[in-house]
Amino acid sequence: MVVHDAVRVIALTGGKGGVGKTITAINLSVELSTMGRRVVLMDGGLGLANIDALLGLKPQYTLQDVIESRCEIRDTFIDGPAGVLIVPAASGVQGMVCLSAAQLGGLIYAYDELAKDIDILVVDTASGIGHSVVNLVAASSDILIVVCDEPASLVDAYSLIKLLHRQHGARRFKVLVNMTKSQFEGPQTFAKLNNVSLEFLGIALIYVGALPYDEHVKKAMLKRASVAAAYPKSKYSLALKHIARTLDRGPLNTADRGGVSFFLPRSFRRAHSEAQHEQAISEVPNTAWQGI
Repeated sequence: MVVHDAVRVIALTGGKGGVGKTITAINLSVELSTMGRRVVLMDGGLGLANIDALLGLKPQYTLQDVIESRCEIRDTFIDGPAGVLIVPAASGVQGMVCLSAAQLGGLIYAYDELAKDIDILVVDTASGIGHSVVNLVAASSDILIVVCDEPASLVDAYSLIKLLHRQHGARRFKVLVNMTKSQFEGPQTFAKLNNVSLEFLGIALIYVGALPYDEHVKKAMLKRASVAAAYPKSKYSLALKHIARTLDRGPLNTADRGGVSFFLPRSFRRAHSEAQHEQAISEVPNTAWQGI
């Protein structure tokens, strides 16, 4: 088995929508690229494309074309900001939302051709905790949970962590707190999630930092530009630089990865069911979340 240790795969996830995950994925990719890394950003929304729309890009091919064997991954590339190469998802295609295990595995393996040409693959997953989301995240070397200081965000993040741990044996979860309104909100929000994870799973989470709420983010998106390019001195940009460096310097995690993995080909060991979602939070007493 060939292991391409040089390729870091960062999957941004969190369960709940509205936490700013896609905008974080775009800006993180740009920041990593400006650091000299060769970065590919995959729109893991699969059937609900977001990234190309946010950046005003018009793809010729999408992941649907890769799944249906009309092109290779390289053929989907769109030139994004700061040299980031973007792999767009299909838009409004129901079949892409419900990929079979074989289709999803084939899509993940399709990235093997890029192993010698890129340093980092950033995967912006869809909201929720469905089969495709869970397996894309489990196939990645770095799991980055994006949360904000809302009970629903923390509960959904925990349910996803539990599901990934129970189904895939994952134990290394990095946490980014988004849209913070004070310097204390990031560590405090992380502590809430970490305490529950420690108590019920025995897993200590890894805090990588916080991104402040910043009006420059909205202004940059209206310009269809990255925050780093449009407002390099903004609080958001400065915080993101620190987070990007932290992620880039961290050790690659291959120990937790099982089943089908990016740049780590293996036979698919088992199918995964969305029915596990209910179980993911059912064992946590309601009292665990009181005061959040």
